Amino acid sequence: MRGEASPLYGRQVPTDPPPDPPSGLPSGPPPTPDGLRARLETLATEAVRPDLADLDLLPTAELARLMNAEDASVPAAVAAALPRIAAAVDAVAERMARGGRLVYAGAGTAGRLGALDAAECPPTFGTGPGQVVAVLAGGRTAATAAVEGAEDDTEAAVADLDALRIGPDDTVIGVSASGRTPYAVAAVRHARVLGALTVGLACNPGSELAAAAAYAIEVATGPELIAGSTRLKAGTAQKLVLNMVSTLTMVRLGKTYGNLMVDLRPTNAKLRARAHRLVAQATGCSDEEVSAALAATGGEVKPAILCLLADLDPETAARLLTESRGRLREALARSRQGRPPRP
Repeated sequence: MRGEASPLYGRQVPTDPPPDPPSGLPSGPPPTPDGLRARLETLATEAVRPDLADLDLLPTAELARLMNAEDASVPAAVAAALPRIAAAVDAVAERMARGGRLVYAGAGTAGRLGALDAAECPPTFGTGPGQVVAVLAGGRTAATAAVEGAEDDTEAAVADLDALRIGPDDTVIGVSASGRTPYAVAAVRHARVLGALTVGLACNPGSELAAAAAYAIEVATGPELIAGSTRLKAGTAQKLVLNMVSTLTMVRLGKTYGNLMVDLRPTNAKLRARAHRLVAQATGCSDEEVSAALAATGGEVKPAILCLLADLDPETAARLLTESRGRLREALARSRQGRPPRP
């Protein structure tokens, strides 16, 4: 088995001392408190801004203006990393096209952002069970509450990836604002040993995470409004990048038709209404024709569009989509081969 249906994995923090480091993890003692403090002092995301020393004395309206101005700097920081993001997307899409999975690994805010992105892929893009997942330091408990010490548990990172049986067609993206979070770095190092594609997403230049990964995405967001609170600008940057990675990968995999999310799962009233609108927008057909096509295809958008645009029965539409690896444009082209143009 390659994984469960749930997009979130991760074991709880062990109470016993971990065994010797497995392949892919650095040996040696953890950093001393003094060493860790010295390391944190070098990170831009941990820097204290003297100009904000009186922050708590400012009027609320001025605080809101300041925070909004800080947030406005994030898209430019992401823009500087676009070439690296695009290269990573192409590499991820190539492996997923071969049946590989996209796995996010992180702790705290960064890990939760990965879990959120994984959870959104099935309803938006119709991804299969286990196709996009997240491993989170501290396991499911850490999705909604802080789990002390979880981010330092490198053994858990290895165990979480081993539970998924990571292989060469898979991608593991380590997410860490500091770029030094032990859980994320260990996950990327172990994934690389297992032959998987690795990506490191951090918000400090020259990070350990970037050095460990085949593809490094470092978005330099700088000091936070509240010193060290990386759920702010760094978290916003990570969310933007994860949005890009998953969305653009799905575009490359044919999960959209133009900018229409034609692989969505219509599992509630809103999504069923959206599915109807998508088919109507893609085909220009009447409400009655769209409703009939969706009824014939079990509510699935792609085959409904193909049935209407190519005048096909649902079985033929399904077969062409299978032959075209789910790519609607390719299925449409196949449907027209050797057929006279429609009057």
